[in-house]
Amino acid sequence: MQIGYARISRGDHQDLSPQIATLRAAGCDIIHQEEASGGDRNRPRLAMALASLQPNDVMVVWKLDRLARSLRDLLFILECIEQAGAGFRSVTEAIDTTTAPGRLMMQMLGAFAEFEREMIRERTLHGLANARKAGRHIGRKPKLKPAQRAEIIRMVEAGRGPLAHVASLFDVSIATVKRVLQAHRAQAATVDHHRTQA
Repeated sequence: MQIGYARISRGDHQDLSPQIATLRAAGCDIIHQEEASGGDRNRPRLAMALASLQPNDVMVVWKLDRLARSLRDLLFILECIEQAGAGFRSVTEAIDTTTAPGRLMMQMLGAFAEFEREMIRERTLHGLANARKAGRHIGRKPKLKPAQRAEIIRMVEAGRGPLAHVASLFDVSIATVKRVLQAHRAQAATVDHHRTQA
């Protein structure tokens, strides 16, 4: 069975008729129609089309961009189709995974996507390493400045109210106050240990 999927973007005032006519001419028995963005993960009609696929069925679209906006999303959807034992065909781009050339093209697209992911990963790791070398902070900005942390330690050690009171004064959680104290005590214990060893 050939199952068609036609999509227009929401609010674009486009007409589904040309897609539907093309899919019917391509021999589609069922055509799922949807009005949604190509980048929208929540597309009920696409999900329904994918769920209905049986082995040897072929999912057909007018153009690749009707199925997905990014290569990553496209490959994910094609993997779902493959797992169902079905094929895929794009009429405009003349891509047909039921043929050897079509399968080869999809494998090449997958290889390029994997290469892109690896390059992004390498650039990210390289950027993080350079940031560490330059002494830049990586991750979320600390909630408390060093002076505020020191004041929290002084207040707690002086017994100036419960932890909840101290936390409210600095607009942080009790857990944050506890982490400040734990870090201070761990540092103090390390200093004492070194003095003892000396």
